[in-house]
Amino acid sequence: MRDTIRAMTEAVETFVLEVILEQRQGKRATLLRGSLFALSKIFALAVKVRRRLYDFRILRDATLGVQVIAIGNLTVGGTGKTPVVEKFARELQNQGRKVAILSRGYRSKPRPLHERLRNRLLFRQDKTPPRVVSDGKALLLDSESAGDEPFMLASNLKDVVVLVDKDRVKSGLYAIEKYGCDTLLLDDGFQYWKLAGRRRDIVLIDCQQPFGNNHLLPRGTLREPPSHLARASNVFITKSNGTTDTLRERLRKLNPKAGIIECVHQPLYFEDLFTGERHGIDFVQGAQVASLSGIAQPESFEDSLIELGAELVASKRFADHHRFSQQEVLNIINRGVKRGATLVITTQKDAVRFPKLDRRDLPIYFMRVEIKIIRGARNFEECVRQICFR
Repeated sequence: MRDTIRAMTEAVETFVLEVILEQRQGKRATLLRGSLFALSKIFALAVKVRRRLYDFRILRDATLGVQVIAIGNLTVGGTGKTPVVEKFARELQNQGRKVAILSRGYRSKPRPLHERLRNRLLFRQDKTPPRVVSDGKALLLDSESAGDEPFMLASNLKDVVVLVDKDRVKSGLYAIEKYGCDTLLLDDGFQYWKLAGRRRDIVLIDCQQPFGNNHLLPRGTLREPPSHLARASNVFITKSNGTTDTLRERLRKLNPKAGIIECVHQPLYFEDLFTGERHGIDFVQGAQVASLSGIAQPESFEDSLIELGAELVASKRFADHHRFSQQEVLNIINRGVKRGATLVITTQKDAVRFPKLDRRDLPIYFMRVEIKIIRGARNFEECVRQICFR
């Protein structure tokens, strides 16, 4: 039943996204876009009102007495946020900070329905402790319970505390009191205004689609108007192609003071999902490859394989955060075998959602990437310095 609901939800999300991006035409799609445009005006008003309520202290934020770094986007998904969170966490930890990553755990396994309903009906504050994905010593949850990004961050950052809870004030207090953390990284936290204090906002802008289709949700992919970029302390231009002068000029007009940092997602190695065997990035050069992904922008992943010299003979894309079934993986393996592929490649984010397989006619690897700063390294260093020695 749960798998059926998930499949229906993904089908609806895919359809709506295709309508939003005008990949679907016809009368029905046009009417739907008109309805979504009207709803986006209501959404814009709601965002503005909510921001004002915080500005005038009608809605109260909380201060926990530690450094808070909120890393997020103006748009929904696909900017490559997780590797940037990882880079900040690693650099701050190396500088002597005790870091905790606080995530809401998007699409993680929810708490039992009866508990959530009871708390809401009785207006009870949820006092359940946050889920501890990592205590800074060991990985304690799987990807289904933790969510894809928190699990991946905890896997890559062995000595960093990773907590999951929608209430990040509560999880922040838990990190401070339980683990002695002095620096809180809010994963996807630009719109989380409830936690303030000594806070820096880091906003990621995708070089290829800086502001989506320039419409707010649900007509577009913008969570806030571009003018709200004025709140940012620093702006990361991700997936930079080196020709960003026009974009930088626009960002300067929106926020003259923010330090701008340009970066790319740099492949590090390929790792076998099941054996842990690793190979360098030249591993796929000249190889015939089948790709499998369930991410927001699969084109970037597939293009990177081609840039590394792979011949992409088969590919299969699923909705973002899709949890693969064994049959779906076997299907791409079978298609790859028919087309002469010698291996299957996926992303690390997808790898955490792979099922166990009864058979593997082709080896399956994930591509490990990290952020490489190509412009604005001094801005990044200054940002870290201000966090550490403020």
